[in-house]
Amino acid sequence: MAVAAAQKSREMFAINKSYSIENGYPARRRSLVDDARFETIVVKQTKHSVLEEARQLANDASLATDAAVAHFASQLQRQHLDQINDQYDGQVFESEDKSIEHDHENDVESSESSEPSSDNDSDAGLTEEEVLLEKAASQDKDAEMAVQRATLVLRLREGINSLARVLKVIENGKGNVVHLESRPSKEQGVQFDILAKVDMTRKDLLALMKTLRQSSTLASITILAEDNINVKNPWFPRHARDLDNCNHLMTKYEPELDMNHPGFSDKVYRNRRKEIANIAFEYKFGDLIPVIEYTADEVGTWTAVFNNVLDLMPKHFCMEYRDAFKMLQDDNIFTADKIPQLKDMNEFLKKHTGFTLRPAAGLLTARDFLASLAFRVFQSTQYIRHSTSPFHTPEPDYIHEVLGHMPLLADPSFAQFSQELGLASLGASDEEIEKLSTVYWFTIEFGLCKEQGEVKAYGAGLLSAYGELLHAVSGKPELRPFEPSITAVQPYQDQEYQPIYFVAESFEDAKDKFRKWVSSMSRPFEVRYNPHTQRAEILDSVEQLNNLMTQLNLEMLHLNTALNKLKMRSG
Repeated sequence: MAVAAAQKSREMFAINKSYSIENGYPARRRSLVDDARFETIVVKQTKHSVLEEARQLANDASLATDAAVAHFASQLQRQHLDQINDQYDGQVFESEDKSIEHDHENDVESSESSEPSSDNDSDAGLTEEEVLLEKAASQDKDAEMAVQRATLVLRLREGINSLARVLKVIENGKGNVVHLESRPSKEQGVQFDILAKVDMTRKDLLALMKTLRQSSTLASITILAEDNINVKNPWFPRHARDLDNCNHLMTKYEPELDMNHPGFSDKVYRNRRKEIANIAFEYKFGDLIPVIEYTADEVGTWTAVFNNVLDLMPKHFCMEYRDAFKMLQDDNIFTADKIPQLKDMNEFLKKHTGFTLRPAAGLLTARDFLASLAFRVFQSTQYIRHSTSPFHTPEPDYIHEVLGHMPLLADPSFAQFSQELGLASLGASDEEIEKLSTVYWFTIEFGLCKEQGEVKAYGAGLLSAYGELLHAVSGKPELRPFEPSITAVQPYQDQEYQPIYFVAESFEDAKDKFRKWVSSMSRPFEVRYNPHTQRAEILDSVEQLNNLMTQLNLEMLHLNTALNKLKMRSG
């Protein structure tokens, strides 16, 4: 009875899981939180009366002219950026772009050239709602009902879990969240700053702002004018240390929020997850990888999955996986009675392919995760799935990472394919990130390959989940040859077994096809990884290309010398 009551009381925070592409960048896209639709009913707000009140304010003769309104909107935006810069040593949310400065200058020029009336000084007293309403009133009436994008900065007094309530209010207010970022706040009395981009009508936005300002959960709420990314010089990580800024989590499959999660009603498990997640949040580039002391219950879950992998591996897993698995056993890293530490796996991968690992608190956005691969960095969780569901987890856990992903990252060819996926994502458009994440899904997560005429698994989602693996090789799903241009637009879902899988002839064949496809992407520059400086370099000048050609010619000289010596020895 107590468990049922506890579960019932948490339904207001539950997620109704549905599919969306996991994008993490500001532009038009499918919503990041379409798969986080909260199911409860909150107190209905009298939106009509709120809107009428705002309209009355807008009709007040003391309101500013359009030019003053534009100037005030730019002041709000500028003030917010200054606050963020002060708090984060010059770093702003990813979505903020230098083009804002240009927009600000244009707004000021427009304001100065419009000869505002004498009462324009009163614009300093306008609220954001009034600014929006004034701008809407200056247009035709249809503009008020047109869907547009607004950027909100929300400051949470409580922990990150209170974000669920805020998102529910936005959903009930007919808002569609298309982008979400969070970071700990340095403002006293505020725990987290949230940047949310919302698509909704001005009418509904006015009502939403009124509602959110009445919430005790929020210390403040600020609205910014929508900005655009500078496509000529987009921000993306240039060094592995920049990945400290690439750890934005998806609002998806959290035990606190998802009533279907095995750990939903297990307070001990939820606290354990939070403890391990906090360790990952605190990790920075250059830190020692933290050691997690796993419990007997967690080791028992590992043992069950590990033994299951041993049974399935000889028949269904690809040769590259089997070889890497044996090396891990020989190094005494893979044993049934001990969960490998992330630091030990890190040293193993570094030795074989140069891949390194860093802790992640949960499911990352696609853009952040793919960016990591460009630097041969794999962001890994460290928590273990719930013990009541050892052979299935609704989100990536450490068992999935260790038994699914990491062995193949020790294979040079597979590691190269993974890195090339990551490099292709740097500076890519949102549409291309969707395609790249789909290719990732059907290859690195659920890929199949041919081996001596038989179909074998190499995707981590198959290698660490025996139910999906047996389904994939059962003959029931459709198996198609891997062609990136086709694979990239194939719809997928993560709630049931896949109806379609893509089969690669080999890793080398998959890489060749992928390279040809990537060359057709719209990104106006090429990116390469410099292993000497460990930096991602944009190749957009003749000087850079000449330097690269010099390096390649030197490598070719060494290769020719080595080849000639081999011929002399064999002759």
